[in-house]
Amino acid sequence: MKPVLISEVPGLATPKGHYSPATMGAGLVAISGQLPLDAQGQPVLDSFESEVRAVFANIDLILATVGCTRDSLFQVTVYVTSLSLWPEFNRLYAEWVGDHKPARAVVPVPELNYGAHLEIAALALAP
Repeated sequence: MKPVLISEVPGLATPKGHYSPATMGAGLVAISGQLPLDAQGQPVLDSFESEVRAVFANIDLILATVGCTRDSLFQVTVYVTSLSLWPEFNRLYAEWVGDHKPARAVVPVPELNYGAHLEIAALALAP
């Protein structure tokens, strides 16, 4: 069985690369790595907090499009350019997901597209 490609998400910039924002199959929703981009595909780099909130907003748009909520998140992978940003990220993340605690991995990377400081990919349970 082929996965269902979620190629258009209202409010989310159209991908510039050869990928879909999400795919669904085998009871899961795979969310492609989300960078801090606005609806027009422009980077949101005002502050680290604005980057984090922009990425969370994009994930929320994808989840809503496929009929999921943050409580559907199963696993989250965070790519961050400096572990010194981790305490602030962790605070914002805890605020965003609330009591829900999906599995999570943190991967330090030297750089990300657009000069962003984080990118997040995730898996959610399909509705």
